[in-house]
Amino acid sequence: MSEVRISAEPRTDFGKGGARRTRRAGKVPAVVYGHGEKPRHISLPGLEFAAVLRKGGLNQLIQVEVTDGTRELVIPKDIQRDPLRDEVVHADLLIVRRGETITTDVPISFSGEVEKGGLVVHELTSLSVEAEATSIPESIEVDLEGLTIGSQRTVAEITAPKGVVILNDGEQTVATVAEPRAEAAADDDTESEAAEAPAEAESAAE
Repeated sequence: MSEVRISAEPRTDFGKGGARRTRRAGKVPAVVYGHGEKPRHISLPGLEFAAVLRKGGLNQLIQVEVTDGTRELVIPKDIQRDPLRDEVVHADLLIVRRGETITTDVPISFSGEVEKGGLVVHELTSLSVEAEATSIPESIEVDLEGLTIGSQRTVAEITAPKGVVILNDGEQTVATVAEPRAEAAADDDTESEAAEAPAEAESAAE
């Protein structure tokens, strides 16, 4: 994951009123914490920070440069959004150090063609991993090439990028290939008709 830089300002106006004023100014109230440091309250440029999240997600390495001269390397730990506007309203940023190992969730990207007519069902969309803070992958690829209807891909079958340890149970299912719903429904109808036939025959005999 590449590193991006973003400017920030110290924030001294706290409480709900202060947070609202920060957001009205086009900024995002945030807290920087971790490694035994006292939590620091800052404000981030709203549009720039939103663009950073769209590009790198919650594993984006960010060099926060505060106008008081301090700087910290962080990753987003918790992002709160307005449910109606889908705008970031608050951010918790975790301090990380180069070389340290952290645990985080990484999105899954699926590739490959399954048996024709098969319906891919994604059981997982992310994996819990352990990796060096500056080497967290943007995603982990899961190859579904050649999977037949009724088969599945498990965590144990995934090849993790170098330096990344997947923490999920190896037997956990990542994706399955199901029958198309129309065909499955047709099979159910056939079974129902077959079950009704003996009953109708018995009624006729009576």
